[in-house]
Amino acid sequence: MIQIFGTTKSFETKKAQMWFKERRIPFQFIDLKEKEMSAGEFDSVITALAKQAGGRADAIDSLIDKKNKDYASIAYLDDSDKADKLFENQKLMVLPVCRNGKDKATVGLAVKIWEEWK
Repeated sequence: MIQIFGTTKSFETKKAQMWFKERRIPFQFIDLKEKEMSAGEFDSVITALAKQAGGRADAIDSLIDKKNKDYASIAYLDDSDKADKLFENQKLMVLPVCRNGKDKATVGLAVKIWEEWK
């Protein structure tokens, strides 16, 4: 089943939910303000993104919202520290994060990839 990690106030998350609803694709919404990703979920998202992005460092960078007011707290860190800091403060992530099983994930609106998930 597809999981959508986001917040109820995120317009991008709402767009993702609507996209899946319109196509009658079942999904589970996880509000990151109520329940953050577990370590296993976080690692599987990074692993899936790394396969698409060309490596773990690129996957971590794609998850970081560079427009976030707290971006400066993570910008200067090396890759392993960035991953740790991002896991600790999941509000720094680009939303939505969508996951389809353990081996597929997207960040932001990724309609072209979601089309393949049907």
